[in-house]
Amino acid sequence: MILITHISIALFSVMYTTYLLISPSKNKIAVSYGLVSATLISGTYLVVSTKASIISACISGLIYTTIVMVGILLARRKLEKANLRIEK
Repeated sequence: MILITHISIALFSVMYTTYLLISPSKNKIAVSYGLVSATLISGTYLVVSTKASIISACISGLIYTTIVMVGILLARRKLEKANLRIEK
């Protein structure tokens, strides 16, 4: 059950980050960070509970985290630029 939850959270996180890039906001960024955290916590739990290979789990986790964090950082930049334009 935790595996299905973990995969669902990760997939939703990638989709939500894509949505965040289209329409950034502070609240959406916070939700994205929460989804990343939930994915990493559930992944860690899976590795510990099933005694899975930590090497493959870490590589997959790093790839996922890098992709999503780059998306979040790009959305933050886009939001900052939009806020600067509004203030001028």
